[in-house]
Amino acid sequence: MTSRGSASRFLSAVLHNGVGRYVRQLQRLQLLFSPTSADARGARQFVEEAALEFAQKHPDVVLYVSPHSERAPVLVAEYLNGTVREELIASKTCEEILQLATKLARQSGLDIIRIRKPFHTDNPSIQGQWHPLTNKPSALTVLGPRLQPK
Repeated sequence: MTSRGSASRFLSAVLHNGVGRYVRQLQRLQLLFSPTSADARGARQFVEEAALEFAQKHPDVVLYVSPHSERAPVLVAEYLNGTVREELIASKTCEEILQLATKLARQSGLDIIRIRKPFHTDNPSIQGQWHPLTNKPSALTVLGPRLQPK
């Protein structure tokens, strides 16, 4: 926590993802719904129509479909870093569930927080950060005192 009251960190890639090859961070997606409940109609429609399409677009994500009669319909996402995120999908349509599943597949599993700086290095330089006026003469960077209009 910082003085602003919100968590912050430096910008970093998850396990240097993308350096060698891209690894999707979503490991498992579970769809828990009731086979008879009215608020799980969209979840049942998702299983019948869009689950196969989602699985073909995301072959590295394991999709489990589990009918549970006593629960509200839930989409549970498990990421490689151990984060588990549950999204309630009661009374949502098939398209909304597909958009939510796609959004969860694109995320890294890390919490969304404020980024401190747009740059960070593990080996900082003692010279400071470079900018266009770093090696220019100071006559170009210093304007001198301003004259007051009369």
